[in-house]
Amino acid sequence: MASDLPAEFALIARHFRPLAGPGALDLQDDAAVLMPPPGRELVLTADAMVAGVHFLADDPPDLVGRKLLRVNLSDLAAKGATPLGYLMTVSAPRTTPDEWFAGFAAGLAQDQREYGITLLGGDTTSTPGPIALSLTAIGHIAPGKAVHRTGAAPGDRVWVTGTIGDGALGLAVARGRLADPTGHLLARYRLPQPRIGLAVSGIASACMDVSDGLVQDLGHICRAGRVTAEIDAALVPLSDAARAAGPGWLATCLTGGDDYELLLIVPPPREAALREAALAAGIAVTRIGAVRSGPPGVIVRGSDGEPMVLETGGWSHF
Repeated sequence: MASDLPAEFALIARHFRPLAGPGALDLQDDAAVLMPPPGRELVLTADAMVAGVHFLADDPPDLVGRKLLRVNLSDLAAKGATPLGYLMTVSAPRTTPDEWFAGFAAGLAQDQREYGITLLGGDTTSTPGPIALSLTAIGHIAPGKAVHRTGAAPGDRVWVTGTIGDGALGLAVARGRLADPTGHLLARYRLPQPRIGLAVSGIASACMDVSDGLVQDLGHICRAGRVTAEIDAALVPLSDAARAAGPGWLATCLTGGDDYELLLIVPPPREAALREAALAAGIAVTRIGAVRSGPPGVIVRGSDGEPMVLETGGWSHF
């Protein structure tokens, strides 16, 4: 890690060197040296988070660190990969207190222990703007076993893990637009649950995580496979807290993003295997629709069986 934060190397030594693992060269070099496990392929993914866009400026720094790591682990989970290590860039204003870095690093350390991953290196810089964070996660998988967005075929079924909509509703809670008596929704927004450990390889014909909204991300799979997907809004799994928000929030649940659940396309003969894998991993899965021939796109049917009209499909970065 190298750049222009005040007392940069002291900051690295205090907060980030304890996170370093094998191959990181004690964070005293400009690169890491990584040897993948024998006979395995590497899987790499990167995501960025910016204060005021992906997290709120007053969010606890330990949860910011954990969310940064987890949104990337969610992408590894969608490929069926096992976490190995990560690179990270931290850009923060010079006025950022040392306590913020301490909390941020403590959150990362907690999740490193939980997910068996270590820091390999990265960069630290100062910025006149808000805190900007970027993380590249590296995983490994058996050769040729990574699951892609492509592969959905007519007759396949659409499945999701967990519950949908909690992240988007949690953001509404954080902005004072929605009550959250149990604290469930805000917790889900601040701390996603990456579905590492669910064996999707050899089961799903296509898979990705739900980060920008269920409808929008399913649309990505449909475009990649040149198929149409139909989902039944009544089948989309909602938490008790999301149901308590009322039917007026259903469209937000379907399009709001920040769920970091897995969206799986599964041929019917493999559905039993999916249920077994989900049971073994302790992760709930729900079938919500099917894939058919047709122009790439997603049809969401309401309780009356008619297509729902949604103002937007999901989050757009630009």
